[in-house]
Amino acid sequence: MKLAIIGTGYVGLTTGTCLAELGHEVICVDNDPVKLEKLKSNKSPIFEPGLEELIAKNTAAGNLVFTDDISNTVKNSEVIFICVNTPPKPDGQADLKYVEAVAREISQSLNSDYKVIVDKSTVPVRTAEKVKETLLRYSDKNAKFDVVSNPEFLKEGTAVIDTLEPDRIVIGVDNEESKAVMLKVYKPLIDKSPAPVKIVSVRSAELIKHGANTFLATKISFANLIAEACEVAGADALEVLEAIGLDDRIGSKFLNPGVGFGGSCFPKDISAFKKTLEVLGIDPSLVSAIELINEHATERFVKKIEKQLWVLDGKTIGILGLAFKPNTDDIRNAPALKIISKLVADGAKIKAYDPEAMENTKKVFPNLEYCPDPYEVSKGSEALIVCTEWPEFKKLDLQQIKSLMKTPIIFDGRNIFNPSDASKNGFKYFGIGR
Repeated sequence: MKLAIIGTGYVGLTTGTCLAELGHEVICVDNDPVKLEKLKSNKSPIFEPGLEELIAKNTAAGNLVFTDDISNTVKNSEVIFICVNTPPKPDGQADLKYVEAVAREISQSLNSDYKVIVDKSTVPVRTAEKVKETLLRYSDKNAKFDVVSNPEFLKEGTAVIDTLEPDRIVIGVDNEESKAVMLKVYKPLIDKSPAPVKIVSVRSAELIKHGANTFLATKISFANLIAEACEVAGADALEVLEAIGLDDRIGSKFLNPGVGFGGSCFPKDISAFKKTLEVLGIDPSLVSAIELINEHATERFVKKIEKQLWVLDGKTIGILGLAFKPNTDDIRNAPALKIISKLVADGAKIKAYDPEAMENTKKVFPNLEYCPDPYEVSKGSEALIVCTEWPEFKKLDLQQIKSLMKTPIIFDGRNIFNPSDASKNGFKYFGIGR
């Protein structure tokens, strides 16, 4: 099939590349000339394992093309995926100006050839209806189209695998014609994948993504609440949460305490879902509590650092991990940045290392000392703070780390080290809920 992807962020670029890998003819549209130049040179503008290789492979095969020409792309495509950003407004509501702008552009190129317009971006319920209204308002009277919702469930760091090996495919449609088209889009995946295909109404599909992310965020905040209780009561949060997670009604995934969740999805999506509940006249207090606990997790961790180090002014502190999670260079809403901001405000000197996210962090904190590896971060540091659970950090030689530090103190914001191992190696260790 001939498919169009409007917007080449995480969702658009991964979706478009993987659909090309499935055998479709995919044209990706973006208005950023710098990004397009990279993509046309087979370079991914984001770090995502396996993505750059698939871009090169499918570009060479002729299945994947990048352009800024939205008009011809729409005219020559059967299905158009809207994959633009939906950032939060100051009140938490999703800002849909980019969705509306793209819908208006698409409308100018619609004709009597039937097309399916897909809301792939995470949007509040009833957005598809607004997209349809916009298309009807600005398109030719002979235009034939349907608007559907097809939410993504990608995790940064495993986005390619999540697309090609999904745990479910959700298609929100309100008629048989658009349903048939969407099933044709995903037929290569459905034929080889055991993942269930959920055909639901458009409104249901829109609520599924926000509901899923809010539930996952709830598990993280619950884990941090348990961690705080364990620290005060003298228990071990990992023991408590492991036993809780053995209940198959609950499960262990996302039941991990830490310095809070970040990234481009959870904070934005649960904020938008809270605003949706308010608009619908529903009490959003549960969602508010999730947000408050998440903020408190970061604040509590910083207070722990301040309590142990006392005066931070002039002290050198090492940061391991800047991305909001491993296997990505994304620093949006990363807890590490919030921690660094507070430490810098208190006068601390920061040395930092991340396998992928340092270039992005330099745009926010250009004056930090960025190091080539964790051992260089440790040299002369009075404390080491783990903010991201990169696998390579778990394999560090703690004896060598200790020999390089001024004072051997570890604040483990992701519980990657065993407290007894750290103690045996001469460290004063502070984890989350340990």
